[in-house]
Amino acid sequence: MNIKALLLSFVLAAGSLHNSVAQEKNGDIFISYIIDPKKSDLKLYWKNDKNEKFNSIGNLKRWLESQKKTLVFAMNGGMYMEDRTPLGLYIENRKQFRPLNKARGSGNFYLQPNGVFYITTDNKAVVCQTKDFTNNGKITYATQSGPLLVIDGEINPVFTKGSSNTNIRNGVGVLSNGQVVFAMSKGLVNFYDFAKYFQETGCKYALYLDGFVSRTYLPEKNWVQTDGDFGVIIGVTK
Repeated sequence: MNIKALLLSFVLAAGSLHNSVAQEKNGDIFISYIIDPKKSDLKLYWKNDKNEKFNSIGNLKRWLESQKKTLVFAMNGGMYMEDRTPLGLYIENRKQFRPLNKARGSGNFYLQPNGVFYITTDNKAVVCQTKDFTNNGKITYATQSGPLLVIDGEINPVFTKGSSNTNIRNGVGVLSNGQVVFAMSKGLVNFYDFAKYFQETGCKYALYLDGFVSRTYLPEKNWVQTDGDFGVIIGVTK
């Protein structure tokens, strides 16, 4: 092996080791789930067939079992008002239950820019800025939250590196290949570091869903949280 080839092998080995260490480190900090929306039964849930709000992952799980379905993954899916009504846009089965919220206010939802996570009728998943969202009649599911974590591949500039504003956080991003990344921090994390995780994962856009109320149900990774008291729930079934 010549010197150039030897140096190249060292560089590749070092890069591989770095990626392995990074993945292991992120695995200690975040619980994540990546799916292809075209091959998965991904839906948003808010109320059951009796018009009762699910509120918790456990309630959703039991209801799905009564429908002969198995919950594979679930996560709270956006901010809500005191009565657990979505604070922003909510679309389920192509029906709009809540309008797009373009108001300005205080709190994480209103940190700019905020955004929308939606799934089209041909099962394409998208995260976009609120100002860019249009309901063209081909949106099957949509939930609005904020702020956006990653915007066109860049971390939202309103975040401060090293910020002491930490919390449990969960969010969603979309990869260039169309796959969806769901992630929740296992411990306290600031917005900048949470956004960086999605950026490093390869998401061009990612959206913050919520904070201390965050819960994730993912039995395949031995992470089972069925409690909670929130509005919209994102779920994958089989």
